[in-house]
Amino acid sequence: MNEWRENALSQSHKNEEALANAPIGPLMVKLALPAVAAQLINMLYNIVDRVYIGHIPEVGRSALTGLGVTFPILMLISAFTAFAGMGGAPLASIRLGAGDREGAEKILGNSTTLLLIMAAVLTAVFSIIKEPVLMAFGASEDTIGYALDYISIYLVGTVFVQLALGLNAYITAQGQALVAMCSVLIGAALNIILDPLFIFAFHMGVKGAATATVISQGVSACWVVGFLCSRRSGLRIRPGNMRLSGAVVGRIAALGVAPFIMQSTESLVTVVLNSGLQFYGGDLYVGTVTVMQSVMQMVVMPVQGITQGVQPVMSYNFGAKNHQRVRETFRLLLRTTLTVTITACVLVALFPRPLALVFNDDQELVELVGRVMPIFFGGIWAFGAQMACQSAFMAMGQAKTSLFLALLRKVILLVPLAIILPLVTGNVMGIYVAEPVADMLASATTLTLFLHKRKTLLPE
Repeated sequence: MNEWRENALSQSHKNEEALANAPIGPLMVKLALPAVAAQLINMLYNIVDRVYIGHIPEVGRSALTGLGVTFPILMLISAFTAFAGMGGAPLASIRLGAGDREGAEKILGNSTTLLLIMAAVLTAVFSIIKEPVLMAFGASEDTIGYALDYISIYLVGTVFVQLALGLNAYITAQGQALVAMCSVLIGAALNIILDPLFIFAFHMGVKGAATATVISQGVSACWVVGFLCSRRSGLRIRPGNMRLSGAVVGRIAALGVAPFIMQSTESLVTVVLNSGLQFYGGDLYVGTVTVMQSVMQMVVMPVQGITQGVQPVMSYNFGAKNHQRVRETFRLLLRTTLTVTITACVLVALFPRPLALVFNDDQELVELVGRVMPIFFGGIWAFGAQMACQSAFMAMGQAKTSLFLALLRKVILLVPLAIILPLVTGNVMGIYVAEPVADMLASATTLTLFLHKRKTLLPE
């Protein structure tokens, strides 16, 4: 037993040594590929639900739109996982880089407690107010039933979502990206298998999709918690570290508020888009957002995987004051994310209708998506710069700057534009144009800010 424990600790130290000394290019590939795979797999939870629901005979279009209306609630739940997970994981990496393993485990323990508390509160609150909230989010009399069927069951598994996603960041933070990928893969593979079984074989429809998702997230949560409690993990959940400390929670909150706002404002954006499209166009136009946000996830998730996989390298070396290595890592990260988003922009412009057909075969919806998707995605090519710079600020623990950038694209730019442009033009197309304008302005501002602060944060 002692020999096995020593081997596990030795492997953990090797992972941390790689963060400090391994060649950056191969190290980025080693860490980013599993993280990208994990994000893509995680994306399948919602994407697979939408694909199957969109193809339910006769009611697919209405059911798909109803599911899309629940998206703001799902994003809010996910935002709270980011608050504790992404708020604490970079701090844990920095502590490891500084040689303070005990401090890193204290952060992990406090994050675990925060996730459990938030899961209980979110489940109770949304269970009480779900119907009026969904109506405010753009549901209609034709779609509210499907939205309620899905969210009522999904809320039961909130604690699984919190633990599976929130704690998985701490596996990546210690350089064990492959294990982090497996924790997501297990749940997603199970979801893909269970979805058609519950939806079609058991004739449960939308309720079946939600049931499959809850079961799958539960299995993922058990895997993540089991690993972080085992000797295989360089950071372990220990009961003594789960007692909340004001100082630790304060540091987690200071950094976690930025990713929280990034994800929670996605809910605000969806509400504004859905409400505007419902007012100017109706259910058909609301359905286009469900499809396009699904495609957007297919672009953003891989980029998030790349940035999350690379973030421990920057955090660890920033903590070790190896600034040159942080700079080199960032330059390679920026080139990579821009390559992905530029490629995505080209593909969406060329193949909007085939992408729409993945989610629904209603001809009217497919034709409308084919017209508006190239406009909606017109600024996605620049988004890679914002993601790379924002990830670097997070990795270096720059809470205030990260918070500003989280607010910039969606709250400061996109939401006002989505309200003002259709009012000025008197046309529903103004809502679709708001997205690319916000993307390009936010990306240019973020890159400029990073170049300005780089010399102070990373002196030669």
